[in-house]
Amino acid sequence: MTGILKSIKIFLIGLALGITQVIPGVSGATIAIILGVYFEIIEAINNFNKNVKKHLKLIFPLLIGIACGIILFSTIVNFLLENYSFPTMFFIIGLIIGIIPHFFLKIIDGIGNSKTSILQLLLLAAIPFIALLLVSGLKAESITDPIKVINNIDFLFMVFIFFAGILAAASLIIPGFSGSFVLLLLGIYPLVIYSLSSIRFLLTDFSNTVLLLNIIKVLLPLGIGIIIGGLSMARLIEKLLKNHKKTIYSIILGLLLGSIILLFREPMVYKSGLSIPIIIAGIISLFLGSLLAYKLGRKQL
Repeated sequence: MTGILKSIKIFLIGLALGITQVIPGVSGATIAIILGVYFEIIEAINNFNKNVKKHLKLIFPLLIGIACGIILFSTIVNFLLENYSFPTMFFIIGLIIGIIPHFFLKIIDGIGNSKTSILQLLLLAAIPFIALLLVSGLKAESITDPIKVINNIDFLFMVFIFFAGILAAASLIIPGFSGSFVLLLLGIYPLVIYSLSSIRFLLTDFSNTVLLLNIIKVLLPLGIGIIIGGLSMARLIEKLLKNHKKTIYSIILGLLLGSIILLFREPMVYKSGLSIPIIIAGIISLFLGSLLAYKLGRKQL
């Protein structure tokens, strides 16, 4: 594959990752695993200074794709979730289901030569599974009027957004947990989505300094938090994968299983209503998503 074609492929992967960031409950790290770039991203972040040119070829088009996915496709994703939420979310659930067999096979591979039993690893997977279900019950009340909140943001609230960014970044690095879901738990998801969707209006009117200031008050502390959280968690994950691979795979398996339960319980899935055709479309979407993830996972994991 030529350099240009590879960059286009990475950009498109970034586009897919960007789209997932606006959907609560969908893990960007899980999608990165399905698309086969998760471990490359971790390695590139942690060893960027060792080979800047090589890692820039991955990170630069990936970040451009993620940014475009978030800004350009937020409207499309919101339309699908508003009008076809059931088949849309079932396709995403299918993607997660399809990758699970590969993690299970990674866990049991060579287990006969290990001191750790399958039962111990599965019990380990149960811990994050249960923890994720417990955390989901702490969902905070969402902001109903983002404009009013933005106009009254003070320094302390910006600090809160900064730490929310750190937590969101950590969840972006950990497969099975969604950064946007963390923002939803903290109650600022509508604020962030409003700020992101406002960027397209700013691009048509650069003289709107009030809108620019409002966007900066939310996205600047959030972005700084995401960078700090992402860098620190990426290094930790890489070390754990080198020394405790089966343990990490077990934890990821538990998070993936937990995220499936959370998505089935998420009210957003049923937001557009149910009918016989919609249910059939959802079942087909679930199957197609599972098949796609399984085929990709077999090549990438």
